[in-house]
Amino acid sequence: MSQPPQPPNQPPQGPPPGFGGAPGGFPPQPPQSGPGQPAYGYPQSPPPPPGAPQQPPAPPAAPQGPPPPPPAAPQGPPPPPPGGYGYPGPAGPGAQGPQDFPTQAFGAAQPPQFGAPSQPYGTQPQFGAYPPPAQYPGAPGGPSGGGSKKRMAVIVAAVAALVLVAGGGVWFLTKGDGKDDEAKSETGKSQGGTGEQGGGGGGKAPQTIDGKLLFSVDQPKVDDLVTVKGMWATDKVFAKADVYKVVGYGLSGGQKWEIPLDGEICWSSQHVTADGKTAVLVKDAKPSAEKKYGGSCTQVVALDLNNGKKLWQESAKVADQDVRFDEVTVGGGTVAAGGLSGGAAWSLDGGKSLWKPKAGEDCKDGGYGGGGDKLVAVRRCGDYKRPQLKVQTLNPKTGAIASEYKVPEGISYVHVVSTNPLVIGLDAGGSTGSGASDLMAIDDSAKDGKMRSKISTGNGKFQIKCPSTDVEGCTKVAVGKDAVYMPSEEHQSGNTQNPGRLNEIVAFDLATGQSKGKTEGIPNSELLPLSVDKDGYVIGYQSPTYREGGAVVRIDPKTFKKDVLLKNPASSAVAERSLSPSYQQALYAQGRLYLGDGFADKPSKYRTDKEYLALIFGGS
Repeated sequence: MSQPPQPPNQPPQGPPPGFGGAPGGFPPQPPQSGPGQPAYGYPQSPPPPPGAPQQPPAPPAAPQGPPPPPPAAPQGPPPPPPGGYGYPGPAGPGAQGPQDFPTQAFGAAQPPQFGAPSQPYGTQPQFGAYPPPAQYPGAPGGPSGGGSKKRMAVIVAAVAALVLVAGGGVWFLTKGDGKDDEAKSETGKSQGGTGEQGGGGGGKAPQTIDGKLLFSVDQPKVDDLVTVKGMWATDKVFAKADVYKVVGYGLSGGQKWEIPLDGEICWSSQHVTADGKTAVLVKDAKPSAEKKYGGSCTQVVALDLNNGKKLWQESAKVADQDVRFDEVTVGGGTVAAGGLSGGAAWSLDGGKSLWKPKAGEDCKDGGYGGGGDKLVAVRRCGDYKRPQLKVQTLNPKTGAIASEYKVPEGISYVHVVSTNPLVIGLDAGGSTGSGASDLMAIDDSAKDGKMRSKISTGNGKFQIKCPSTDVEGCTKVAVGKDAVYMPSEEHQSGNTQNPGRLNEIVAFDLATGQSKGKTEGIPNSELLPLSVDKDGYVIGYQSPTYREGGAVVRIDPKTFKKDVLLKNPASSAVAERSLSPSYQQALYAQGRLYLGDGFADKPSKYRTDKEYLALIFGGS
């Protein structure tokens, strides 16, 4: 299989004041579309992806291009972006084909912003917006020679003076106001970026476990590309989506059970209840001579992972036709599936129908966010190309609306990153293929939901990855009780004794939207957030270097200190790198790291190393 490219290598900057705007307060970049396309914020198709990831970096002293001349001293605040508040042009239909294939290349680069100098990481001449983070070491901007450093110092001094005069704050001194709602109790757990959170901070450092490859699952043999997205871990079993089935393995290896399915898996919920139950969306037929790609994604299947059983299988009909869905989730004891045709829900225990689409409805549930005891719908109303989107926190048992937040007009797709606390992602343009130009924390404690804060991903400066059109499925992000954690872009380490490219995990306060801390990775490796544990610590993954295997780390949410929980061996680094969480699913549970592939494909003649469906690392 071909592998997605690395993220673009530009230094991240703090969030701009505008919705999906260019970082640093500069005017937004021009559209890359052809004649007749709208001007600002139109979702853009990225260029073809560059080479496969994990290629050796260029020598640290080699410049990436001639450094831009230092800009003149700022004469006043930059002009605001054209158009209304975060208003992009109409988005294309973006309807999915018969299979759930990715629709955007990851990490596609875009040209530099108008008049934006190459700045040290985190500096930005904004006016009354967010406090500027401190400069990260080795931020790119030209060669590492003395002349470049002098020019950089001039830029930093001018920008810092301007921001201080404008009333900006100081990095690390801005904290939340303590008014965040307490996280509600969770009845289950997410196998993604959220979970129950405590306070974290302090405590005894954990002991590092020298890990090893406990067992692996070989890539299945197929004649064409097949979706096998889905991976779960409980205290009894590790389960992996496979070709037309879900397979359960013992925690020490060995197949325990197999659940056959009617067709290819279209979508798997990332959420598992406390007793090991989840759901998948499946095609109603396998490929045949009449249907090359099989049936439609109409069948919702509930699974009991701990016991290896299919609980029930249901579909929803409108005018005697099965409704096609795009995704499925589990939350509050309810299984909910949504798509362009609307949403339907069933009770997890028993499969009782709770609601389904109605013919002629002007508003439809495009998808749902689940996890724990909450269920959140993204509802689309009106014209498809210019919809009014609403984010609705539901009563999972009845579908009644407990809270509703109306998304600003001009946004075509919304992603639910977390339901508790409620954090959404949206693309107002300038997401560089990540699917989310901005994150928004929503207060859903009252009938009318309100925006608590907005955090920009800085035109790709922070490397969250969301699907183009689906509601759930964002990766490379973790959400705690009062902060969201995203990886920065890679940049030069600036350390001549330990050269190479590295990145950070940066924390943003959900109450204010301001950056509040960072944890630095190591050169020649990528540091990614995986989840937040029950005590509020961030669980991160450090990818293999050219000499060492990868590692699972724990980050203190107060001090941002990093401790290594699991250190994988160098002997399996090649295999580990092939299932990188940068573009594949990863779980850390019960002290073990689970890496899995989302697609099965016929062997490539260009690959000589063995291909795996899953790798499981842990202690002896």
